[in-house]
Amino acid sequence: MKIEKYISALLYRYQCVTVPGFGAFLTEIRSAQLDANSTTFFPPKKVVSFNPHLKNNDGLLANHVALQEKISYDEAVTAIQQEVLLWIESLQRRETVALKDIGTMTVNSEWNWVFEPVTSVNYLADAFGLSAVAFPSVKREVLKAQIAELEEKAPIVFTPERKKNYSYLKYAAVFAVMLGCGGAAYNYQYNQQLTNDTLMAEKAVQEKVQHKIQEATFFIENPLPAVTLNLKENSRKPYHVVAGSFQNEANANKIFQELKALGYEPIRLEKNQFGLYPVLYGSFSSYTEAQNQMKEIQKAHNKEAWVLIKEL
Repeated sequence: MKIEKYISALLYRYQCVTVPGFGAFLTEIRSAQLDANSTTFFPPKKVVSFNPHLKNNDGLLANHVALQEKISYDEAVTAIQQEVLLWIESLQRRETVALKDIGTMTVNSEWNWVFEPVTSVNYLADAFGLSAVAFPSVKREVLKAQIAELEEKAPIVFTPERKKNYSYLKYAAVFAVMLGCGGAAYNYQYNQQLTNDTLMAEKAVQEKVQHKIQEATFFIENPLPAVTLNLKENSRKPYHVVAGSFQNEANANKIFQELKALGYEPIRLEKNQFGLYPVLYGSFSSYTEAQNQMKEIQKAHNKEAWVLIKEL
């Protein structure tokens, strides 16, 4: 029985396959390599080696032979022993034992067994189908030296026609520079215009905000306690209840007359820095008095009334 085919099949799946009474075949994974001398890439593979000291039967080979040959385990062990005896007798006669797809066994001058694995078979299943790839070497230095030698022997001479052709390249370069400058100038002008538009928009927004502030209603839920100052009565009235601020002076006069007809003592101020004409219900010397009056006005006449603090 040729048991080397069963050993070969097991080497794809196991790291160690022991042949009882003979030795063990071991595998070692090696990564991909480059042979610089032959300029060849070799894929990763399993390298097979042999250890004659591992001879105990671990049952792996015998069970595999029994399953493949459909015989009993004992019959498989007997068949393996018979094949091993033939190998040993051949080695004792200094004959070469060739194990297909595994390697060869020989005896050296010191009667030691020497195993030479087969390199054409790769037992690494993950590298199945991968083969060595050879590529031609690139001799850059040689080509560079050849070109330098040719330039020394035959220097390059430019003809008038050649120079004329290069003049077109010069004009093309000038055109490219001018085009780049024009693009940069356009980009700068565009950015400048965008900045100016942004500033104008921000200015308009600020003006609208200031206008809304003047017409807004201010109401303080918990005002600070009033501070009483020892001043002459009616000498200072910095607290004012505002009826509204108007862009049209005629509208301001109209509201002024209406408030006067209702019994208030209104005050119409001059045009302020925002271009508006404020109309007041009245002016008061204390904040508390102005706030109380504002609350009464909000309930009875104008919910938009608010307190202005300003020295007139």
